[in-house]
Amino acid sequence: MPAEGPLRIGVSTQLAAFTVEGAIRASVRMDHKGICHPPSVIWHAYCRWAFLQGIEPERISERWTRGRDGRWPNGWLARVPDLREHRGSAPATVAALTGLTQGTPTKPVNGSRGAHALTRSLALGVLRLLSGPATCAKLVRETAALTHGAPGAQDAALGAAGLVAHCLAEDDPFRAWTASRPDDAHPIDALVRSLTMPHSASPDTVLELLKAPGAVPDHGQLAWIAPDATAASALLGALLVVSRFPGRDTVDAALRFAAGAPDGTSVASTAGALLGAAHGVDALPVEPLSRLELAWVLDTLARDLLQQYVDSPGGSEYVPARDPHWWDRYPGG
Repeated sequence: MPAEGPLRIGVSTQLAAFTVEGAIRASVRMDHKGICHPPSVIWHAYCRWAFLQGIEPERISERWTRGRDGRWPNGWLARVPDLREHRGSAPATVAALTGLTQGTPTKPVNGSRGAHALTRSLALGVLRLLSGPATCAKLVRETAALTHGAPGAQDAALGAAGLVAHCLAEDDPFRAWTASRPDDAHPIDALVRSLTMPHSASPDTVLELLKAPGAVPDHGQLAWIAPDATAASALLGALLVVSRFPGRDTVDAALRFAAGAPDGTSVASTAGALLGAAHGVDALPVEPLSRLELAWVLDTLARDLLQQYVDSPGGSEYVPARDPHWWDRYPGG
């Protein structure tokens, strides 16, 4: 981390922003049209990101402007300058977008196990509380499958979103994960056993390491449990970080430790999502947060996501809009 100056966002943050925007626009479309396939609306959001990045701009523009009037890409997010800048690679996502083919769980476009399937979908965990577990699970899996065909990547994305919802809903969400309970099954057992391990270790070995609350943080253990840039590594690494730094007063230390993983950005973003959901924005370290490049954009998206699902400020087919500009910000057409 540079000692001073802005902290630049990466490609994963760009994709996460468009994921949230797509989820908002899907809800707006459902309110006004009465029919919607949310993963397809999120796919449209990724196409807007690709256009801004200069990825097949002519073909993508033609795909979405054929027979339509008005400016494209539309919506306020497409006007954010930092989302036009190249901030890292996303090979599986770019390959799917270049082919203009959105994958599904039954018709995958590739076999990618990459971490972006998880990191860009973390915020969708809040929808588990707003629209129900089944609806949220379907959306998260299908969103991951748009560009990442490996079931293991989709399982990890689904597990991470579920943990985010758990952290948002529980007063002390890490107590059960970080304390041994010999008389009862540990709540992360089923999750870990559902993952495709990024190494040859057994789930029992991984669980033994995760169930050592208060152990001294060890970068060797972090590199072993999260050895690569897969979705499973991002989640397992984040669980190790949380088990070593569960408290609200150690979030800064947790993020710095997480960043030391082989794919530190994915592990840190996943751990940060869990810790932020558990402890709230006040627990996040002020100094780096105040330097974050897109802090206002991300905060606005978070607030608008909640507002749309709770209050529908854009109205509906039968209810007039309380905010006359909401449709322009989040077109549902």
